[in-house]
Amino acid sequence: MPDATVAVAGRDALGTDARVVVWPPDCLEAACAATDGVLAALDRQASRFRADSELTALHRAAGSLFAMSAGLAEAVEVALAAASWTGGRVDPTVGTALIALGYDRDFAAIGVAADPVLAVPAPGWQQVALSGRLLRLPAHVRLDLGATAKGVGSDRAARAAAPTAGGVLISLGGDIAVSGTPPCDGWPVTVGAAGGPLIRLPAGAVATSSVTCRRWRRGGRELHHIIDPRTGLPADGPWQTVTVAAATCADANAAATAAIVAGKRAEDWLTRAGVAARLISHGGQVRLLGGWPSGDGAPVPVPRGSHVYPAGAPR
Repeated sequence: MPDATVAVAGRDALGTDARVVVWPPDCLEAACAATDGVLAALDRQASRFRADSELTALHRAAGSLFAMSAGLAEAVEVALAAASWTGGRVDPTVGTALIALGYDRDFAAIGVAADPVLAVPAPGWQQVALSGRLLRLPAHVRLDLGATAKGVGSDRAARAAAPTAGGVLISLGGDIAVSGTPPCDGWPVTVGAAGGPLIRLPAGAVATSSVTCRRWRRGGRELHHIIDPRTGLPADGPWQTVTVAAATCADANAAATAAIVAGKRAEDWLTRAGVAARLISHGGQVRLLGGWPSGDGAPVPVPRGSHVYPAGAPR
């Protein structure tokens, strides 16, 4: 059993807070260097808010065939696979919908606006034509990779840092991927806010989607960032928070977001997806699915195999 002593470092990345946790503690510097490089590259590739990002260049070339880097191509491929897996509940073509709702800049820069709330349904992920690293995007379509990009970032960082330490945990805004050998009987992870239940994550990933954060006011209404692609408006189902454990963080992130959008059908969809999940309703009721532990400190079951990464692809 590995030593339970770990080292922790925090930083800002991808518009959220990032944490790098490693054992043995003297591996922290090398793990942070590997993580920082991966996350900086992903920001340059997939940020919707950077004028110099590759995604911004792709949007400028909308309607034309665009040759992407391998990194952006993977991020788009994962987003499209997540859309297919979730039946369109997670759809990367919600970019225009988010812009219409006022989420057109880094979240910290969004203020209260009197502009009316405009509903722009997503054109649909099927309109995105991807072949290897070549992509053709219709001129009216804007991509937002938010439902999968943090998960991709956590997966990439955990993979990049793995050779530097015995065990690594990467958290991006609470979306967690691990690699190597966990300390003790699994990485201790607190679900939700401080004081939430403790689980142990032996492998894979865990991610949370919530409508209680990233909220802003526009046209006298309070909005949040989880968009129902069918309506172009924030999802309004019964769940305020969904946490999912999966083989990869991109899977967990997509499944948690899809469950928020699925609303009353979330439990059925998560059961069919074969993932462990913890759902909290707006009234505070808790539902546990797929073997999610009811006791504090118990290991959460993690399924094998990814739904969103190509078979055999490194994760």
